[in-house]
Amino acid sequence: MVVAIGCGSSDESKGAAPVAAAPEVDVAVPLERPVVEWDLFTGRLEAQEMVEVRARVSGSLQSVHFVDGATVGKGDLLFVIDPRPYEAVLAEARAQVTRAEVRLELAENDLDRAERLVQRRAISEEEFDARTQEKREADAALEAARAAVTAAQLDVDFTRVEAPIAGRIGEQRIDVGNLVRGGSADSTVLATIVSQDPIHFYFNADEQSVLRYMRLTQAGSRRSSREYPTPVELQLADEKDFPRRGYIDFVDNRFDDATGTMRARARFENPDDMLVPGMFAKARMRIGGPSNALLVPDEAIQRDQAQRFVYLLGDGDVAERRSIEVGPRAYGLRVVRSGLEASDRVLVGGLARVRPDAPVVPITVDLADRAQPDPAQDGLEDENGPRRTDEAAGSPPPSEAPEASEETDGAAP
Repeated sequence: MVVAIGCGSSDESKGAAPVAAAPEVDVAVPLERPVVEWDLFTGRLEAQEMVEVRARVSGSLQSVHFVDGATVGKGDLLFVIDPRPYEAVLAEARAQVTRAEVRLELAENDLDRAERLVQRRAISEEEFDARTQEKREADAALEAARAAVTAAQLDVDFTRVEAPIAGRIGEQRIDVGNLVRGGSADSTVLATIVSQDPIHFYFNADEQSVLRYMRLTQAGSRRSSREYPTPVELQLADEKDFPRRGYIDFVDNRFDDATGTMRARARFENPDDMLVPGMFAKARMRIGGPSNALLVPDEAIQRDQAQRFVYLLGDGDVAERRSIEVGPRAYGLRVVRSGLEASDRVLVGGLARVRPDAPVVPITVDLADRAQPDPAQDGLEDENGPRRTDEAAGSPPPSEAPEASEETDGAAP
């Protein structure tokens, strides 16, 4: 009997499944703070003007009058092509002008005599007409000779190659003594010059973002960048903030078929020459706010295919799944656009063992302790008082700039 009872107890203990303890999780209500939203995008800086300095006449390069990489002003002398052949042509053209003037003077004298003689009927009408035509031909010959002088003078002037714009010049492409070609489509490139101040920043906008801005414009909450200079701020690769302020001055008229994006351009002043053509940079553009937003940590947000969701603490300390729509990061947390209420208790830590409709052991925490300083959200008020909250609907002058931040895969004008 004792053995039978012992065996029965052993079988029951083997068949019973162990009960897993409910996981401990951190729980907090969403942090509610005013947030100004920005769109972030990357792009490339390009010069407002870029000129290939080409020879306009052919000849031997005689001298160079700049240092490679130097800043040059408009009209500065850069190169000199041997002018002697063109000076000889100019001298010949001036001699032809003198010859044409002598012929014109003779034709005028002959015409004066012919006018007196024809009145006396001493010469025929045909001869008088001939003298008249000779005078007109002499006039035309003189004009042609003067035009030849002008053309020859231009060729002489073109032997002095001057900077067409102000900016920074690259290296010289041709050394002194080499022959250069000029005056044609394949004229020799002597150097390149790029303007420095102001400078343009080009970026591409994805279709979804463009549609979003168009909807905001239709709703009256944002002015179109095609019609108003929308403020933007620029950040270089080694900068932590966005200290440079500019504005959008161009949005393209169509999407690129290959990429499905639309090209836009912002203009920035560059007094310190820190913005260099060809440099990559990041810019941000204000799209809304400030407005109160609910924020949760990124680790509280789960992903299920195309959906994002969080777990809420329900009745009986049970985890409940809730789908949400997320926005940009702010204060080190993530903005939740929809799906949450300010009173919801969100599971923000210890989520590895959490399952929907399963019990949990909540530990209350405060998300204010996890919030971080955010330069994009700083300065909503300054010494001049609160900043305008309607800057997203209206674009301030280029001297002003927006005040907040958003992160997207593609930016839009």
